[in-house]
Amino acid sequence: MKVQFNREGLNQALTLLTTIVPERTPKPILRCVKIDATKDGVRIYGTDLEVGINYLLPAADVEQPGQTVVPAGRLAAVVRESTDETLLLQAAEGLCEVKGADSHFSIYGQEASQYPPMLAFTGEPDIEVLLDNLRAGISQSLFATAKESTRYAINGVLWEMKGKKLTLVATDGRRLARSRVNLAGNPSEKAAASKMIVPAKTMALLEKLAGGDKDKVAVRLIDSQVMFACGNVVVCSNLVDGNFPKYEDIIPTDYQKKLMLPTDVALSAVRRAALLTSEESRGIKLAVSKDRLVFSGKAPEAGDAEVDVAIDYKGEPVEIGFNPQFLADAIRVIKEPQFELELGQADTPGLIKAGANFLYVLMPINLS
Repeated sequence: MKVQFNREGLNQALTLLTTIVPERTPKPILRCVKIDATKDGVRIYGTDLEVGINYLLPAADVEQPGQTVVPAGRLAAVVRESTDETLLLQAAEGLCEVKGADSHFSIYGQEASQYPPMLAFTGEPDIEVLLDNLRAGISQSLFATAKESTRYAINGVLWEMKGKKLTLVATDGRRLARSRVNLAGNPSEKAAASKMIVPAKTMALLEKLAGGDKDKVAVRLIDSQVMFACGNVVVCSNLVDGNFPKYEDIIPTDYQKKLMLPTDVALSAVRRAALLTSEESRGIKLAVSKDRLVFSGKAPEAGDAEVDVAIDYKGEPVEIGFNPQFLADAIRVIKEPQFELELGQADTPGLIKAGANFLYVLMPINLS
C-alpha cells in the first residue's frame, strides 16, 4: 500500500477514531486502526467491538492499493506532531512507514485479515435528522445518563419517535432530562414503532461529528445495532439491552408553584451559593417567597452564602434543597434567555421547562 495523505485530514480522522479505540485490551489488534486503500478512496476503521467508526478520507492520493493495521495511538501521535502539509504512508508485510519532508517513522502493525469487519451503510435510512438538531438534543440529555449503575439500561439515552419529533431521554435515577428535536422527515414504520437505548459513549461520539448546519445524520436500525451516517463518517453501535424506566410516570403534572427565572442569573446564583458548601453539606437551599428567591449554601467549617434574586411570584412560600451540580448541569444547556421552575413540596422533585422541547426533573435532597 502507498498513499499520499493530507496531514490535517488524516489528523481529524485519527482524532475521532482514537476516542473509541481502547488503550488497554486483551486483544492487541483492537488498539489499532485498519487503513484500506482502494481505487475508490481510503477508509480508516476503528472499533472496540461495541462501537465502530468507518471514516472515508478525502484528499488522499492512492498510488498503490492495499491494507494495513497499525497502532492507533502511535500513528495519531506521529501525524499530530508532524509539521508537513502532506504525508506519505507505505505499508507492507506488517510494517507501516510514514514519511514527511524531514522525517521517517517505521511502525510495526498487525495482520489486516484479522481485524474485525466493519458494516457499511447501505439502503434507505429509517430516520434522518439535521446534525445541528441532533447535537442540540444530545447536549440537553447526555449529561443526565448514569455513569455507574447496575441498571445497565440507564447507561444510555432513550430514542423515541413521535411523528416528526425525536425524543431523547436520559436519567441516572436522581434526575431526568428530556429533549425533543425535529426530524428531517417522517421516520420509517420500523423506526416509528421502535424504542432504542443508544449507549452514552456512542451519543458522545455523535456530538463530536464535524459538519455544517445543513448536514444530515441518516440512521438505520439493524437488529440489536444502529448505524449513523453523516458526511464521510459511518458509526455503528450496539444498542443497550434492557428496559428503560417509565419516565412519564415521574414527571410532575400538577404543580402550582411556578416562577420564571433568567437563565444567566440563575446559573450564576447556583454557582455562587455552592461556593461555601462541602462534602458533608453538598446541597444548596432555594427559598421561594413573595417576589424573592434566595439561593443559599453553608458548611460548618467554611461559612455560608446567600444570593438574592428578584422574581415575580405570588404563591405559597416553599423551601427545597438540591444538588447544585445537578441543578447547574440543566441550566447550563438551556438556550432560551429564561426558563420556568415548578415546585411542589420540599420532598417532591423540582421541574424545569425551557421552550417547547426541554424538560428536566430533579430529585430534592434533605438539608436538615
